[in-house]
Amino acid sequence: MWDIDYTLLRGGGVTTRAWRAAFTEVTGKQWLATPLFGGRTDLDICAEVFARHEVTDCTPEAFFVRYVQHVRAIRHEFSEQGHLMPGVRDVLDRLGENPGVVQTLVTGNVPEVAAVKVAAFGLTGAFDAEVGGYGTDDSVRATLVRRSLERARAKYGESFAPVVIGDTVHDVTAALANGARAVGVATGRTKMADLALAGAHAVLPDLSDTDATVRILTT
Repeated sequence: MWDIDYTLLRGGGVTTRAWRAAFTEVTGKQWLATPLFGGRTDLDICAEVFARHEVTDCTPEAFFVRYVQHVRAIRHEFSEQGHLMPGVRDVLDRLGENPGVVQTLVTGNVPEVAAVKVAAFGLTGAFDAEVGGYGTDDSVRATLVRRSLERARAKYGESFAPVVIGDTVHDVTAALANGARAVGVATGRTKMADLALAGAHAVLPDLSDTDATVRILTT
């Protein structure tokens, strides 16, 4: 179960710009402050933004429609201004060769935006997106992991030994809440020590050591 932002890739601020533009268009209000996005779900962020701007006449669902439209309109900017994190492509390819591994996304992004981000770097084929967990499933990150597990079990008819890979404490705690193995990657703003203190079973500086990363993720 892969987190996207700062774990697989950096988006170069594209989604933040889309948030601002869509919010102003939908609500007619001037954007006052950008929240902390790291490790949070879009539903959670939306609630904070609405409260901060005293929005009471708009639903997250209405906002997300316009937000997705904005992201799709500027999708080319992901590859122009963002980049993959070190080692990502090699690790995904190696895991993809293992018939016992199903890779999916557990991300705070709404599913349409998650799809645009991974497609921008040619990663779509690495994931079974149908069994992922997304930012429209719930405002609580741990629920995303649970929903992904439920979808995977329903689709494949078997149990899994889930592994969550992410760059924030939220990823770690969401994994632990579901009995999943938590692997922290310090490619975001959270230090290795903090990921370890949160309870991660393993912490990596990045994914550049393919052999070591695959061994940790499949052991």
